[in-house]
Amino acid sequence: MLVVRTIADLREALRPARREEASIGFVPTMGALHHGHEALMERARTECDVVVLSIFVNPTQFNDPTDLERYPRTEEADVAIAEKNGVDFVFMPSAEEMYRPGSTIEVRLDGPLVDSLEGAHRGSDHFHGVTTVVTKLFNIVQPEVAYFGQKDAQQALVIRALVRELDMPVRIDVVQTVREDDGLAMSSRNIHVKGRDRERALGLKAALDEAQSAYDGGERDAAALTERAVAAMKPFEVVPEYLAIVDRVTLQPVETVEPGALVVIAAPVGPVRLIDNTVIKDTAQLTRSA
Repeated sequence: MLVVRTIADLREALRPARREEASIGFVPTMGALHHGHEALMERARTECDVVVLSIFVNPTQFNDPTDLERYPRTEEADVAIAEKNGVDFVFMPSAEEMYRPGSTIEVRLDGPLVDSLEGAHRGSDHFHGVTTVVTKLFNIVQPEVAYFGQKDAQQALVIRALVRELDMPVRIDVVQTVREDDGLAMSSRNIHVKGRDRERALGLKAALDEAQSAYDGGERDAAALTERAVAAMKPFEVVPEYLAIVDRVTLQPVETVEPGALVVIAAPVGPVRLIDNTVIKDTAQLTRSA
């Protein structure tokens, strides 16, 4: 495995793979790697000839400087995890390498995909930062496939829209959320959730489970189902910033819940802000199929 820190070095390192027309899989991350990232690496290793993983804490997608400062950085451990999972190249550029002095480039999408939910609460500049850095990374790596986690469902939709609008020859593969044994969605921020807050964090999963349970019990009204999901968080002393049931493609709110609807949630827990989601399933149909 090779660790590279400049764009020129990565392009040079990938030159033989391009010459041989090898397929390149790309896993973009901000580091602090966990089992969720490992699932992305495993998928990439299975499907592609060459796997590139990037580690870059992108400053342009943080609306809170304190959040940027506190974001965990575990470079040595990350490199070991990447090597263990068969990554070929780890790209770890500096902010100055990615955004040269005087750079004014910004790649923006407009509309509900970037203005709603996370965009409404963190500001649409968050997603403008994401789309800018992803565009740059795709141009640098030029992968056939890029891998993202379902936990960041809105981000995955934004990136799919970006690829579609700019006609990028990249397939976006979204991998199912990986969870801790108790159900908490794995996140690099979980390192800051300790003690009682760690127990409280399970309120997000409890809300998602209650949404599915309410649907299984026959509830189809989105407002009523949302109310039950929010109530499930009260024993954990967690109040959501938002809990919404939306179309899983457009992110528009739905009034009647059907299989495939996306339940999304964000909530502050102690010193961090956590997000999670689930797709409503027709469990009766799944049982019949089994």
